[in-house]
Amino acid sequence: MAMSTALWSFALVVGLLTLTPGLDTAVILRTAALGRRTRAWGVVLGIQTGTLIWGALTSLGVTALLTASHLAYEILRWAGAAYLLWMAARMILDTFRGRGATPEDAQVGAEADTLSGGWRQGTLTNLLNPKVGVFYVAVLPQFIPVDAPHFTAGLLLTGVHITLGMIWSTVLIASATALGTWLRKPRSRRILDRITGTVIGAFAVRLAVSD
Repeated sequence: MAMSTALWSFALVVGLLTLTPGLDTAVILRTAALGRRTRAWGVVLGIQTGTLIWGALTSLGVTALLTASHLAYEILRWAGAAYLLWMAARMILDTFRGRGATPEDAQVGAEADTLSGGWRQGTLTNLLNPKVGVFYVAVLPQFIPVDAPHFTAGLLLTGVHITLGMIWSTVLIASATALGTWLRKPRSRRILDRITGTVIGAFAVRLAVSD
């Protein structure tokens, strides 16, 4: 298989994966909808940083440990589930404590509209999801041509995934921003946070009970 063919084939697979609603989509939409555009882009960059790390580790063969070591997978799985549950619980509980009732509240604390805060959130969300690593271990090697440098080819394929993710994230942020005025109303924000928190909590439970 030629490298050009591998790139297009991999783009089709990860393109469909990118368009499928998931945890990343929920976090990006919620952050952008609440008017935290800078933080939303930080989340996007963090998610793509995690993707780059998973791709690089897979290309080096390190993430094969996740499939070979049950203990390593379990540790990462429970750490990821705990982090997501914490994020979901904080999101939902804050709506009952009266936080986030005004637009100014979005600028303070852990939810401040900063690029670095969003980047940390996005990176942790991605890296603490072992299923991303397992996906890369299972899929990425199949698209690397036999005669191609393994690490370089793996990074090129990962770059395709990151590019598609950035394009789709731009669409998500633009769409959420268009509804921002309505979604930043106190009642709308509480509803959005409860829905997003529930979705993230469901992902956490699914990760915790998955085999």
